[in-house]
Amino acid sequence: MEGTEQAEKKEKKKVILSGIQPTGVFTLGNYIGAVKNWGKMQDEYDCAYFIADLHSLTIRQDPAALRKQSLDAFALLLACGIDPEKSLVFIQSHVPAHSELSWVLSCYTQFGELSRMTQFKDKSAKHADNVNAGLFTYPALMAADILLYQADMVPVGHDQKQHLEFTRDVATRFNNLYGSTFKIPEAYIPKAGARVMSLQEPTKKMSKSDENPNAFITILDEPNVIINKFKRAVTDSEKEVCFREGKDGINNLMTIYSVITGRTLEQIEQEFEGKGYGDFKLAVGEAVSEELREVRENFKRLSADKAYLEQVYQAGAQKAAAISARTLAKVKKKVGLLVK
Repeated sequence: MEGTEQAEKKEKKKVILSGIQPTGVFTLGNYIGAVKNWGKMQDEYDCAYFIADLHSLTIRQDPAALRKQSLDAFALLLACGIDPEKSLVFIQSHVPAHSELSWVLSCYTQFGELSRMTQFKDKSAKHADNVNAGLFTYPALMAADILLYQADMVPVGHDQKQHLEFTRDVATRFNNLYGSTFKIPEAYIPKAGARVMSLQEPTKKMSKSDENPNAFITILDEPNVIINKFKRAVTDSEKEVCFREGKDGINNLMTIYSVITGRTLEQIEQEFEGKGYGDFKLAVGEAVSEELREVRENFKRLSADKAYLEQVYQAGAQKAAAISARTLAKVKKKVGLLVK
C-alpha cells in the first residue's frame, strides 16, 4: 500500500497556472512569450489558465466591450491549442473564491509592500485621473489567483516578477503564522522568446498599446499585414544577419524566427549568410504568418460557436470552484472564520 502511495506521489504532475487580461487581442509577444508555451506544457504539467477579467476593472472599461473581449480572449486561448480536456480553463470572475482569498491576503499585506510595486507607480502615472484602491491592492488578487490552486510554477514576464515575489512573501508569512497552508510558487521563464520587442523601437517590449500599429503584430493579423509590418521593422545600417550586442532590431527578429522555426541562432546566421535584411525580414514575416494561420482559422470557428464556448467556460468554472474551495476552506479555518 505504501509503495502504491509513493508511486502515485511520484507520478503527480506539477501545477502550473497563468492568466491573461481580456483587454484586446494577444500580440505576437504574448503568443511567443506565453501562450505558445502553454499549449505545449499541457502534457507535462497540470495546467490552469484563466481570463483575468477582474484585474481589468482597475481601468474604466466599456461593459459591452469587456464582455466581448473576455469571450474572445477565452476563444483565443482554445484557438492557440489549450485543450479543456487536458487543462483547467476558466474565467476569473466566475470563481468567487478569488475575491474572497484576495481580501484575506490583503489583511496580511503591509501598506509599504504595495506602495513599492513598480506597476502601481507606472499605472498611477499613466491613469492619474483614476488611481483607485483596486489598482493599489491588485497584487493581493494576483496572489490569490496563484495560491488558490497551490501552483508550483507561474509563467511570468519580466514585468511580473515583482508580483510573484510578493505572492511568495505573503504565502511564506501566512505559512509561518498558521503552519503549512500554501505552496510557495516558483517562476517559470522560457529560455527563448520570453521577451519580444517592438518592431519599431527594438529596445522596448512589444505592446498592443503602442501608438504605432507597425510596432506590434496581433495573432489575428492577416498574412499581408504581418509581412508588411516585418518589412517595415527597424534594423541597423549593416547588412549581416547575426546576433550580437548593438543589433537590437536584428536580434529581436532572430529571436522571433528561432522560436517559430526551432532553428538555432547559428543556423539562422548560416541560412542568411550573404543575403540582405530584405530577404530575412520576408522570411520572418512568412514564418510568423504560417505559424499563426491555424490560430486564425480556429478562432474564426470557435468565436462563431457561442454555445460551445459557454459550455466550456461553465464546466471550467465548476472545476475551478471545486479546487479553490479546498484551499479557501483551509484558510478560513486557520484565520478563525466560521466555515459553513
